[in-house]
Amino acid sequence: MTSLLILQCILILMLTVVCRSLWKFVATSPLDNIPGPKRQSLWAGNLKQLFDPHGWEFHRTLTQTFGRISMLHGMFGDKLLYVYDPKAMHHILVKDQYVFEETRQFIATNKLVFGDGLLSTEGDHHKRQRKMLNPVFSINHMRHMIPVFQEITGMLRDTIADQVKDGPKEINMLEWFTRTALELVGQSGLGYSFDSLKVNTPSNAYSFAVKNFVPALQKTMMVRQYLPMLSKLGPASFRKWVVKTLPWKALRELDDIVEIMDKTSTEVFESKKAALERGEETVMQQIGQGKDIMSILLRANMTASEGDRLPDSELMGQMSTLVFAAMDTTSGALARTFLTLAEHPEAQEKLRQELIQARAEKGVLDHDDLVGLPYLDAVCRETLRLYPPVTGVLRAPRQDIVLPFGNPIKGVDGKELHEVLVPKNTNIMVSILGSNRNPEIWGEDALEWKPERWLSPLPKTVTEAGIPGVYSHLMTFIGGGRSCIGFKFSQLEMKVVLATLIETFSFKPSKEIVWSMGLSAPRVKDSGSARLQLPLLVEAIKAT
Repeated sequence: MTSLLILQCILILMLTVVCRSLWKFVATSPLDNIPGPKRQSLWAGNLKQLFDPHGWEFHRTLTQTFGRISMLHGMFGDKLLYVYDPKAMHHILVKDQYVFEETRQFIATNKLVFGDGLLSTEGDHHKRQRKMLNPVFSINHMRHMIPVFQEITGMLRDTIADQVKDGPKEINMLEWFTRTALELVGQSGLGYSFDSLKVNTPSNAYSFAVKNFVPALQKTMMVRQYLPMLSKLGPASFRKWVVKTLPWKALRELDDIVEIMDKTSTEVFESKKAALERGEETVMQQIGQGKDIMSILLRANMTASEGDRLPDSELMGQMSTLVFAAMDTTSGALARTFLTLAEHPEAQEKLRQELIQARAEKGVLDHDDLVGLPYLDAVCRETLRLYPPVTGVLRAPRQDIVLPFGNPIKGVDGKELHEVLVPKNTNIMVSILGSNRNPEIWGEDALEWKPERWLSPLPKTVTEAGIPGVYSHLMTFIGGGRSCIGFKFSQLEMKVVLATLIETFSFKPSKEIVWSMGLSAPRVKDSGSARLQLPLLVEAIKAT
């Protein structure tokens, strides 16, 4: 009986897809006049190129050939816009952000993985959650996190020093950045320790799960197009049974990762909640002594008005979302920054001298000291500009809407276009990479890594471009009501780790590295392994 039901559901889904696709192939659309590449395949359009983990060349060609606005082909006749025009991005992310919401696939996927966290909610529901979370990401709260950050990065420094005490050694720094990022968000975010950061201690299962989540998710890309529909088929227990029963390795792998993440989040949340219910004395005995983000959030939730209070399921969702977002993007950004400094030894030495001088003058560097170091800040900004950890985000309008352009484009019919009518539910990729590397804005050297560009006033092409990002004229942390709430947290983590390690060790490249797109991650080129890693040659340069 169950098998027959599954077969019926599959047949209904296939019939729906076929009918919808036939209509889209013959129907005309206002987007047909937007120039763009030819579809690569009849059924997948340009999606395999667009979401190819190694599709850097496709994205570069797309921006160089078609510019700030282009039209791509999606699944079964769908149209998709590729955008990095500042005015269009402002409308999508700020002015009309409650029309241009996250895609249904994005919301459905994150709801299944993280629960009802910030990545899974929309509209007023999302605003209410963000209102509750905003205070714990304030500058004042960041200042209180510095001692925790410094203690953890000190543990990392000591562990690396022990490995290189007999001379230079090749070390997979991605593993240590991942473990450190998890411990940083664990202690400061959850008041929980995941990792002792010792050599002979295996990395936490949660760390492995989070780091491999996106690669596993990419293997199911085509099916995720229909996740909003599939997620409504029967009760959760039935869907779980289907996942366990289907002979699909990629889906099983993803399910195992989600189970690890969910189990760990539940354990941490219940422990934290029980401690708060027992009183402040119990909380003070925990890691973080009640100053971590989750303890503050739980207290605030207890005293909030009934209209603002979040249920336990949403608090758990925030926790899972926080750990994933803080760990994966930060570890990737650190890996890219250290590799780039390894490839630019003169910049690495310049940064080292700035840190040595600051330490000699001030001793232990506090929040304001770190933020005030110009070259450290320039290195972080330039790396986040040229190599954003997330290369693009998707949006889809909930109704037909006109999207204006800052600069007109030439349509397929040869006429100038100043705007386009975007039909309801059209997927739009806002290209963070395209905006951050746009030579019209950043100059002819836009594709070069130059921290010095941040040490003098930025050109008017940057300051007057109207880029709607929340951070330094960049789209790295996007903008509007769905901008990255923890971007100051992430920057502070990066600066503390850089300040601790660069002063103590020198880093040199040891193998050629290739980077995947989406959530940027490194692998060794031509190694024959899909393993994520960043081997660097590390040498001690001073006593720790």
